Amino acid sequence: MSIFSIRVRPIIFVLFLSPSLPAFAQNNLVAESEQLAKKFTIKDTLFKGPYIDKDEWHDKPVGHRYIHGGFKGTDTRFSFYIPSKEKFQWHFFQYITPVPISENLSQGASGEADKIGFCISHGAYFVESNGGGKSGAGMPGSGIDPKIGAYRANAACAEFSRVVANQIFGQHKIFGYAFGGSGGAYRTVGGIENTEGVWDGAVPYVLGSPMAIPNVFTIRIYAMQILHDKFPQIVDALEPGGGDVYAGLNDIEKQTLLEATQMGFPAKAWFAYQTMGLHAFPVLYPGVKMADAKYFKDFWTMPGYLGIDSTNVISKARIQKNSKIKTIISADVAVKNGLLSAESIAQVRGTADDAWRNLGHAEGEMPVAFQLQDAFPNNIFLGGDLIIKSGAANGKKLFVTRISGDTVVLGSSDVNALSQIRVEDKVTLDNSDFLAAETYHRHQVPGKEYHAWDQFRDSEGRPIYPQRPMLLGPLFTQAASGVLPTGKFNGKMILLGSLWDSEAFPWQQDWYRSKVSERLGDTTDNYFRLWYTDHANHADNEFNKYPTHIVSYLGVLQQALLDLSEWVEKGIAPPSTTNYKIKNSQIILPGGANERKGIQPVIALKANGSNKAEVKVGQTVTLNAEIESPPAAGKVVAAEWDFENAGTFSLQEKFTAASTVNLKRTHVFSKPGTYFVSLRVAAQREGDSKTPYTRIQNLDRVRVVVR
Repeated sequence: MSIFSIRVRPIIFVLFLSPSLPAFAQNNLVAESEQLAKKFTIKDTLFKGPYIDKDEWHDKPVGHRYIHGGFKGTDTRFSFYIPSKEKFQWHFFQYITPVPISENLSQGASGEADKIGFCISHGAYFVESNGGGKSGAGMPGSGIDPKIGAYRANAACAEFSRVVANQIFGQHKIFGYAFGGSGGAYRTVGGIENTEGVWDGAVPYVLGSPMAIPNVFTIRIYAMQILHDKFPQIVDALEPGGGDVYAGLNDIEKQTLLEATQMGFPAKAWFAYQTMGLHAFPVLYPGVKMADAKYFKDFWTMPGYLGIDSTNVISKARIQKNSKIKTIISADVAVKNGLLSAESIAQVRGTADDAWRNLGHAEGEMPVAFQLQDAFPNNIFLGGDLIIKSGAANGKKLFVTRISGDTVVLGSSDVNALSQIRVEDKVTLDNSDFLAAETYHRHQVPGKEYHAWDQFRDSEGRPIYPQRPMLLGPLFTQAASGVLPTGKFNGKMILLGSLWDSEAFPWQQDWYRSKVSERLGDTTDNYFRLWYTDHANHADNEFNKYPTHIVSYLGVLQQALLDLSEWVEKGIAPPSTTNYKIKNSQIILPGGANERKGIQPVIALKANGSNKAEVKVGQTVTLNAEIESPPAAGKVVAAEWDFENAGTFSLQEKFTAASTVNLKRTHVFSKPGTYFVSLRVAAQREGDSKTPYTRIQNLDRVRVVVR
């Protein structure tokens, strides 16, 4: 609700209560939009016409002034969330999304995930944009300048935000900091490397390398194809008290697991194999096919490619089957019949469903699956193409994510093609191209700076497999960040990585650190930090499906932003870069917090003195934990136990916050079985146990076998 819509008497009452509101009530920036535009100067001529169309007071998540607008003649839109004058500390934090999405993406979040609340509570205004909107989505072949979505639109929003803030608070230098993860990390780096005076620092997180796409996905999917039935024993071997991870695997399976590990896939992340899925690969897959169409023929016909051997696992998984559409299954019917969950079906809502309605169809009726006249073999199927062979959609291809008997489940699809498909249309299910894509990384060997590909080079450094005419990774990276990262940036940077990241393999953050070191040499520590978070994966969610394996790294991100601002504005250096080594493309950390450094607390949990205990029903298990926070990283403020891998963490320890905490607890199991006891802890820089923000988490697990 806008304060300007309130009648005069309530306004007088509100102004009496809040000294920060009179200027707000008297200076409606919507009315002053044209005057502000005249004050705005920018070299980028695309963004010369800023405007404001909303200026409102919002009480949630915390009181703030909400300003919304855009740039004339463009699809770029922005949202500014501004604190009261008494809270403002003359800086802003700007979220850079993975792809151009929405300027309102952060609204509605709560708790630790609340970016708006975090910024306002810490004296910063928050900036969010849609990254240029439709005009910023510069994928390869789109004809759109990728720099618009990569950093030009975000930079324009950042620069105009300073004009707005100076109008509200008066003339003063305003520091700005960008942060973004995954694709947003590419764009954050692209921005800080290719602009001057826009951002004073940046916190990119879970950053990939220029060789990440599509290779981090192809190796993962290939391993899922080959090791499908062996993951239970692999995961068990990787758990505390496990054994040889390669035990019980045949030669091909051993080679595949080793290949994935040496490519940098963090082995412990396989615990989530059942729900890992394809992640972003279905979106990237058409781009790979378009960029290198000949590969998908060469794979099955040319020496040196896996498909030439008809006896291997990949060839045996190949499906090329003709059929006809028997039933068109809509989203609503798929949920009703249990074919898809309501959670997964939500992915077709929004843009796709809007497009479906624009074609004259009702919401919920968009096809998400087809029942065919023929059933399919019980092969391991991870993806493929449904090729329409007749009717109005003849020649179109739809991506299939799953087959179940005679039913094919679709991934993201061309809505126009879906609208043309009818019962009795002829189709062919063909997973040949998808299977070929699974080993594409073998034929994309880059320079020697990428050690993960050493396994595909001979003793003289030459590729052992046929190579494609070009490397696709840099093309996809450039589409995201506008240019390839160089390590030469303006300002200061804290880069964050997750050690269990199954999308942006952890060695890739070290790759960027090496580029920075090439530029800065002995002065690297004056401008750059790299902090790794153990037991964290790719997603920046507060909650996850596996709370006894994974912790949120949002607290690390928030503390990094605060430390970055202190570093830039006051010269207070943040805690040291995490100490690590690289072996076979795996990041290895020291055991103790003092040696490990960074800012994450370290836990050493033991059950009866070991990471595995064997007891009888009713026998007491003694659990000891040593918890230590790294130097200058704060105090341990919380610790909670989960005894039966339930994820509830129902038992919370009471102790005085300190940099080092020792815990001892006993537990008795009443039933036989194998249990994994987990201890999750949190540290906070000031020792504040109440705040939802800047809580740096970690966990540890032990195995207890009860007989």
